[in-house]
Amino acid sequence: MRTQVVNVGVGALSPEDVVAVARFDAPLEITAEAIAAMTASRAIIDDLAEDTRPHYGVSTGFGALASKSIPTALRAQLQASLVRSHAASSGAEVEREVVRATMLLRLSTLTTGRAGVRPEVAQAYAAVLNAGLTPVVSEYGSLGCSGDLAPLAHCALAVMGEGTVRDASGALVDAGAALEAAGIAPVVLREKEGLALINGTDGMLGMLVLAIHDLGELIPTADIAAALSIEALRGTDAVFAADLQALRPHPGQAASATVIRSVLAGSEIVAGAGTTEFTRVQDAYSLRCAPQVHGAVRDTVSHAALVASRELASAVDNPVVTLDGRVESNGNFHGAPVGYALDFLAIAVADLASISERRTDRMLDPARNHGLPPFLADDPGVDSGHMIAQYTQAGIVSELKRLAMPASVDSIPTSAMQEDHVSMGWSAARKLRRAIDGAQRVVAVEILTAARGIDLRAEAPGRVGAAVVAGLRADVAGPGTDRYLAPEIAAAVAFVQSGAALAAARTVAEEIA
Repeated sequence: MRTQVVNVGVGALSPEDVVAVARFDAPLEITAEAIAAMTASRAIIDDLAEDTRPHYGVSTGFGALASKSIPTALRAQLQASLVRSHAASSGAEVEREVVRATMLLRLSTLTTGRAGVRPEVAQAYAAVLNAGLTPVVSEYGSLGCSGDLAPLAHCALAVMGEGTVRDASGALVDAGAALEAAGIAPVVLREKEGLALINGTDGMLGMLVLAIHDLGELIPTADIAAALSIEALRGTDAVFAADLQALRPHPGQAASATVIRSVLAGSEIVAGAGTTEFTRVQDAYSLRCAPQVHGAVRDTVSHAALVASRELASAVDNPVVTLDGRVESNGNFHGAPVGYALDFLAIAVADLASISERRTDRMLDPARNHGLPPFLADDPGVDSGHMIAQYTQAGIVSELKRLAMPASVDSIPTSAMQEDHVSMGWSAARKLRRAIDGAQRVVAVEILTAARGIDLRAEAPGRVGAAVVAGLRADVAGPGTDRYLAPEIAAAVAFVQSGAALAAARTVAEEIA
């Protein structure tokens, strides 16, 4: 758990704040400035509640029922009914970190003062997060139309003391009982507040921020894996020279080439490529073009990070209280900007895994692996080596290609054609999470295979490669007769997903990024 407090105020949260609260349970506080902003905008909503003219979300129904005026006596019921009816998700339970990110980002919009809720509503959200309570949200229910309606409604329902939550230990408990145990009073919603709690892109944005964070570690790890494969295949490092890379000045390409050069520095295996016995003029594309492909993934992540930064700085609600005191309907809840970025990342992630699998396959083929045994087997024919590990990669890569199909092009109309074009951003985010998990596994198998190939060479790898192989060898033994392979793959996956592979490389080359 991170102990540094995250301040939630009028301005944007940083991506680091989101990861800290969502994944590492960092405590949070609402700033005094935010309390003042919420108090001021709530006074405007209270004034409209007394107005005889209808105001959307304050004294009317919602969506296709927006033309129906609601009497004062029924408005609290209106808001509660909205939340209850929209908490309609189904399917597998969404991950804790995703729900926490969703709640935090909704809280961030509330604290801008543009949503018109009372400060105590925001304070209840902060208290639930600080208590480690996690509303149970299921996977299906959001179309990214008026934002992530169903997931956000489940969060709001829990703050009302209804539905179910996971407590800090992970136990499934009644929300009302969990709030009581934590000393948190259930919120009784007033005009507009139910609407303000469910109208946002917070779920898809939270998953985008988490994905960007994870890719920030996976891409340099893939660079390291590529370099290890180049060593295992006795490839050349000449093509990664800085002046050659500068002829095509994509920043991501330069960054990946820098990592690969750092890993290959001092490698006796690569140095052997310059001997008179070596006749290959150039390596296959999966080796030679690694910076071009990995770099394009880096640049795609940079674009997605720009989109995320803009969304983090947004106050997404409908209607909103403007800075000059107007209450206006708008379409800012539509998830298209986030959905496109999520889909773009899924394409890039699929290709990152695809080129990794191609390098692995090359290491197993005696016609292409330059002196290594078939499938890196100890006794080919008796032993199968890493043959089926590559099958596992291939199965994942095939799925990632399917997951790369954009969700954001698949709009479907809802709410009696009021919401006649939706973003599907939540679905894009869900498949991206699965894609990143798959790509991590593919890269892990490449590192596992490359380490075995390096160990089968007579020459020594570079210092960085040696450190990575040594880190893996703490849990996975070196070459030998066939062993139960699934636990070794699992250890390699943990080596990648925990950041240990990247950390091992950085013990030798701190500049790897």
